[in-house]
Amino acid sequence: MADIILKAAGQTLTMVFWSTLFSVLLGFIPAIILTLTAPDGLRPNRIVYEVLSFLVNTFRSFPFVILMVIIIPLTRAIVGTTIGTQAAIVPLTACAIPFIARVFENALRETNPGVIEAARSFGASDWQILFRVYFKESIPRMLNGIILLTINILGYSAMAGTLGGGGIGDIAIRYGYQKYSTEYLVVCSLILIGFVQLVQSFGNWVYKKLS
Repeated sequence: MADIILKAAGQTLTMVFWSTLFSVLLGFIPAIILTLTAPDGLRPNRIVYEVLSFLVNTFRSFPFVILMVIIIPLTRAIVGTTIGTQAAIVPLTACAIPFIARVFENALRETNPGVIEAARSFGASDWQILFRVYFKESIPRMLNGIILLTINILGYSAMAGTLGGGGIGDIAIRYGYQKYSTEYLVVCSLILIGFVQLVQSFGNWVYKKLS
């Protein structure tokens, strides 16, 4: 059991790490656009904001298992296969991008308007305000969003195991459920719970340091 669980845990960590990294990098782009074009943004544009907001909400509404099936052609085009840990990273990232984009947008838009007006009075450009005011003031809130995203991806990675993604979820299904092994179910559940507790504890520690 130890060898099987350790290998699966490594696969889960791989999926979670790369999916979180890619989704944060890619999700930051629509978050910036939404922040800039919002009604109270630096460059309001109702059409751009409404269209992009609609797309974000639409993709957020897809259950992960359904989305994983829908984007099989994209997964095959990027990775070359639809089975395995690397293949699972694609749907995990696709599912996480709209979520983190909305979280980042909310974090950025909670910036104190008084600070923004003060920066304007000193002649700061829109991009300077975006990165030196919006971004700087929102770092703790964005960190909380990343921690929440990581925990969600941990749960999604377990579901990815049911469709050939590997990891702890795959072991729980193949050994725990299909072979009626309660030991595997218990161990897999404890590992996932442990991962969540570690991520949350680390996030809380970093948040306190930044605050």
